[in-house]
Amino acid sequence: MVGEAVAEFEGFPAEALIFYEGLEADNSKVYWTDHRDLYEKAVRGPMLALLTALAPEFGDPHLFRPHRDVRFSRDKSPYKTAIGAYITGGGYVQVSANGLMVASGYWQTASDQVERLRAAVADDVTGPKLEAVVEQLRASGYEISGNRLKTRPRGYDADHPRIELLRHRTLTVHREFGEPTWLAEAACAERVAAAWREMRLLRDWLDRHVGPTRLPETRRR
Repeated sequence: MVGEAVAEFEGFPAEALIFYEGLEADNSKVYWTDHRDLYEKAVRGPMLALLTALAPEFGDPHLFRPHRDVRFSRDKSPYKTAIGAYITGGGYVQVSANGLMVASGYWQTASDQVERLRAAVADDVTGPKLEAVVEQLRASGYEISGNRLKTRPRGYDADHPRIELLRHRTLTVHREFGEPTWLAEAACAERVAAAWREMRLLRDWLDRHVGPTRLPETRRR
C-alpha cells in the first residue's frame, strides 16, 4: 500500500459483490485473470480508499492478500472469497458476495491470554462488567462470537453464572451489514468507523484485562 496513489473513497460498487459471486462459482486462476481489472477497480481500489479514510483515526492498516495459503489445507481453491483488512486501533473490515462485515476483538490468543481472559471473566468485579458490555453490544445489533470449548474449562464449575463466557478461548464482536444502500456511498466509511467505536467497549475490556501475550514466540501455540 505504501506509495500507491489512492482515490477518494466513494463506497463499494455493486460490481464488488458481483465479482465475488463469480469467484465463489469459479475459484480458478482463469476467472481471476479474466476479471483482474474488475477486482482492482471495484474491490481493491475502494478498500484502499476506505482504509486511507479511516487511518487518521484508527491507525495504519493491513490489507490481507487475495491468495489463500493452501499448503496445509484440504481446500485447494487458490483465492479468498472476500477482501479483508485490519487496523489495530479499530478492527477488521470485509467485503464479500454477502456484502459488508465489520468486527473487532481478539481473534487469536496464546495460552497465557486465555488464562487471563478466564480469570477476568470469573472475577466478581471484572466479569459482570464484561457481561454488561456483551449485553449492550447485543442490544445494539452486534453478535458476540469466538473460539469456544464445547464443555466447561478445567477448574471451573459447570454452573458458574458466566460459564458461557468462560468457554471462550477467543472473544470477538461483529456485525453483518449486508448490502445497504450506503455501501456504495462515501458514507460507508463513517458507518465502519461508528461500528468500531461501539465495538471498542469490548476491545477496551480485553486490552485492560487480557492484553498481548507475554510468552516467547516459540511457546505461543
